[in-house]
Amino acid sequence: MNKQAFILLTMAAALFSCAPKEPTDLTQNTVIPKPVLVTATGNSFQLNDETGIFVNRDELSSTAAYLSEKLNPATGFELAVQTADEAPTSGIFLTLGHDPELGDEGYELLIDKKLLTVRANQPAGIFRGIQTIRQLLPAAIENKTVQEMDWTIPTGTIRDFPEYEYRGTMLDVARHFLGVDDVKHYLDLMAYYKFNVMHLHLSDDQGWRIEIKSWPKLTEIGGSTEVGGGEGGFFTQEQYTELVNYAAERFITIVPEIDMPGHTNAALASYPELNCDGKAPELYTGTEVGFSTLCTDKEITYQFVDDVIRELAEITPGPYIHIGGDESHVTKLEDYIPFIERVQDIVYSYEKTMIGWDEVTLAKLDQRSIAQYWASAENAKNAVDQGVKVIMSPAAKAYLDMQYDSISPLGLHWAGYIEVDTGYNWDPATYNESIGRENILGIEAPLWTETVTNRSDMEYLVFPRLAGYAEIGWSPANGRNWDDYKLRLSSHGNIYDSWGINYYRSTRVPWQE
Repeated sequence: MNKQAFILLTMAAALFSCAPKEPTDLTQNTVIPKPVLVTATGNSFQLNDETGIFVNRDELSSTAAYLSEKLNPATGFELAVQTADEAPTSGIFLTLGHDPELGDEGYELLIDKKLLTVRANQPAGIFRGIQTIRQLLPAAIENKTVQEMDWTIPTGTIRDFPEYEYRGTMLDVARHFLGVDDVKHYLDLMAYYKFNVMHLHLSDDQGWRIEIKSWPKLTEIGGSTEVGGGEGGFFTQEQYTELVNYAAERFITIVPEIDMPGHTNAALASYPELNCDGKAPELYTGTEVGFSTLCTDKEITYQFVDDVIRELAEITPGPYIHIGGDESHVTKLEDYIPFIERVQDIVYSYEKTMIGWDEVTLAKLDQRSIAQYWASAENAKNAVDQGVKVIMSPAAKAYLDMQYDSISPLGLHWAGYIEVDTGYNWDPATYNESIGRENILGIEAPLWTETVTNRSDMEYLVFPRLAGYAEIGWSPANGRNWDDYKLRLSSHGNIYDSWGINYYRSTRVPWQE
């Protein structure tokens, strides 16, 4: 190369390096749930190996470490966590303050060229804001190996807070047992989309899945099988506590459910004295419902319930105990009503709040109790008339175990087919004319596991619909629409691929390749 050519190349390189970068637009993000308010300033914040993570409270150190851990695999950066009383000049700053509009879970992201600040009133808000940071970075941030690329986020401001205080999913581990690692995996996926409740369905006709030390045969006998005759399984109380703590680190509350007086064959097979005839039925591995009931006339039944609720309450720091109450078809109404009312008193005697499926509204409920609407509009009206808050889980819209379409390999369709757009396109506040916004505590998407035998099956039915339920629970209804949502969702397929999860590639979503 001659001297003149070298000079020209050097000048061109200099001009190129000084050229202004293309402007960015934070409003064109793919964040799910959709943030409440986004403004853009047109520059970029760049994450690099010198970026520090700073906290102004010691209580944020574990959350900061979580962020560093999530960013490390794809970037290779070891982002050190440090304490700073005041905002640093550069890096990522997690700080607690006082902003009434944000509530307990809201957050504000202030993204400048050198400093990214996450502000919130509570550590839960900081954690929710971190999930948004993960989604603002290139999708490759979710890879498990180092990716050579620039890690930039458009500058601007995001103010964000949830529409509903209760945003949950339910995992049925009774029909088919899913173990500790599977539940932790689900909790991680939930955390990414800002869920704050996991409802664990721990007992049913086919299996009893939580150790009760005062009634050991519940797991010894009742936990020994599952749908189809598999070996079943159960959580020891120590394993359950491990799950509770793992969830709490992600600001997710575990709600345990013991279904009663129906859906109790596993318990009845374990302890004959809970049956009216004193005889133990055979263990059950089918999928029909409504044939079992505790003997509501026996005092031993209430001692059993008291012991179960007491032991569960001792290992459940969250405020809720779910008593089921659904599909108890062989329990006479005159027996069902006093049973629910007495069990409700037992729950409150251990300073927990009772939740039940919508059938419990046939009884007189304490106004602190919560009804979970899944099937009956009349029952939902009963809840509202009693001044009881409602969790919205209408089966035709929110049941994750419903098939996507008639050729889906997994799931059922008794409540209909729920394609991705069907699961997204509804508003809890207008779904039922008897239930107004003021009556609703939140939303929950249940996954029943009649057809789910392993983690891959679970993932397929959950994704991508879970993201839509997250948005329904978090984002204002007037800012949601399918055409916008499907485009944001389309980029999340790459994230699911990075996670290595099994998901349904709906033809109604224009997935990015």
